[in-house]
Amino acid sequence: MDFSQIPHYFPELSQEQLDKLEQLKELYAYWNAQINVISRKDFDNFYERHVLHSLAIYKYMPFANGSNILDVGTGGGFPGVPLAIVNPGTQFHLVDSIGKKIKVVKEVAQEIELENLTAQHCRAEQVNDQYDFVVSRAVTRMKPFLQWISKKVHKDHINTFENGVLALKGGDLSAELRETKRHYRTTGISTYFREEFFETKQVVYVKL
Repeated sequence: MDFSQIPHYFPELSQEQLDKLEQLKELYAYWNAQINVISRKDFDNFYERHVLHSLAIYKYMPFANGSNILDVGTGGGFPGVPLAIVNPGTQFHLVDSIGKKIKVVKEVAQEIELENLTAQHCRAEQVNDQYDFVVSRAVTRMKPFLQWISKKVHKDHINTFENGVLALKGGDLSAELRETKRHYRTTGISTYFREEFFETKQVVYVKL
């Protein structure tokens, strides 16, 4: 798919938001040539596998204005960068243990004047603040992930769902999620997007 599917799926976005999303491919192409943050194979499907995939979380639940979101293991900035563009009233903090990836995130955010996003080179365990939600994309199994971040989510909620985790994952997750012993819900991304890539992909909500 190309960029034209983005306004098709998100007719409510402003022209400014669409312009920022459209700039992403050229910016990531520039940085990817210097610092490989996206595989060459995946880059051919940039809008589908990175931007649209990230925005499945927005389809599931747009964040309330005033929310604070932590993106753990963001890599080159996914899902955090696209989510920050479409949730301008929400603050995003993106962290990754690989410094060169965070460099790319900072450069991209600066270029498109994304003022509601900060990025930090660190591990999740080193983050001291608390947030409404933690987002991630296929970082690790949910049980150890929750051990990293459970104390980083505060209790006062202002969003549709109570505070917790919103993760992008794929495949059969039943055993992995049962072992967390937490309330969870899975929603197939094919509910929102018709591309074949999303047939096995899910948004996972875990209440904390």
